[in-house]
Amino acid sequence: MIRVMLVDDHALVRMGFRMLLAESGDIEVVGEADSGEQALARVAELRPEVVVLDISMPGMGGLEVLRRLHARGGLRLLMLSAHDDSAHARRALDAGAAGFLSKRSAPENLPEAIRAVAAGRRWLDADIARQLALAAIDGSGAHPAERLSSREFEVFVQLARGRSVQDIAADLKLSASTIGTHLYHVKQKLEAANQAELTLLALRWGLIEA
Repeated sequence: MIRVMLVDDHALVRMGFRMLLAESGDIEVVGEADSGEQALARVAELRPEVVVLDISMPGMGGLEVLRRLHARGGLRLLMLSAHDDSAHARRALDAGAAGFLSKRSAPENLPEAIRAVAAGRRWLDADIARQLALAAIDGSGAHPAERLSSREFEVFVQLARGRSVQDIAADLKLSASTIGTHLYHVKQKLEAANQAELTLLALRWGLIEA
């Protein structure tokens, strides 16, 4: 049996995934967490082989949790997202994810993705794989947000969701001045005048939902 931990802030989503995986016959959900902080606290106790992690969660955020879990070693990390753009996928893969799955995918893709990453293989949605391949070949599929560093991208998405510099600094355990510096670079690179314009860009690019 493949031991799996589910990390998502929506209880109904976790319940649906648990019911789906219960029918697989070879995957066991050993525990759940409703936040990144709880996931970090429980992972040693639950000892999963695969962590299925939502990229968009309040608080610390999925990418930061992904980095910290990857740094511990010994875990296969499958990132879930309501967004199916290459920008989120690239950030997740760079941060240590073994796979990236859109929540819009067919239900049978979840157990298939878990089996793949548990076996040490990469797993990507077909459309996202195509976007990444185009970007790698000639840059034609490159997302505008690719201009940002990993940390800048994370700060950008959090700001676009309406979070304050102070809140982001507390979640990422960085100083407010450091987050302010990232914000300055984000606005320069994306040619945005303020936080409202960043939110409009993120909505236009499908990085957040209204």
